[in-house]
Amino acid sequence: MEKDIQKEKAADVPVELDEKDRAILRLLQANGKITVREIAAQVHLSTTPVHERIRRLEDTGVIRQYAAILDHTKVKKGLLAICYVSLKEHNKRSGAKFIKTIHELPEIIECYIISGEFDFQLKVAVENMDAYYHFHVNKLGQVENIGHVQSTFVMGVVKQTHRLID
Repeated sequence: MEKDIQKEKAADVPVELDEKDRAILRLLQANGKITVREIAAQVHLSTTPVHERIRRLEDTGVIRQYAAILDHTKVKKGLLAICYVSLKEHNKRSGAKFIKTIHELPEIIECYIISGEFDFQLKVAVENMDAYYHFHVNKLGQVENIGHVQSTFVMGVVKQTHRLID
């Protein structure tokens, strides 16, 4: 538990990266299944220092997780919506309750706290417009403390990346 708290506190602190770290991160961003041996060959280090660097990048939270990136249309999530949500009340308790609820709704694949007219931006992936209507009315619409929701629908994806290190 204490280790998790320390990691959480350290999460917002930038980590110093040298060019070898950046090269390792570029390779992992491009292919999360790449082996340590393959990375070592490409960054001109032996496997032990590469493994140690990857472990450090994981321990410091630079690498948060490894995941497969799916094509939403191939897994019957053909409709993407961006929902802007404003809350009625703005206090720590009601905000935390809203965020907890968002984590429980599998249709929401991203959530950002934003500034401006709205408080949150949600990215929602569902099968079709009927499924979105059900989500909007029967799930999101039932969440306490929502003041206003504005939805826009993604017509096409121009750029979508997970890469932070070039």
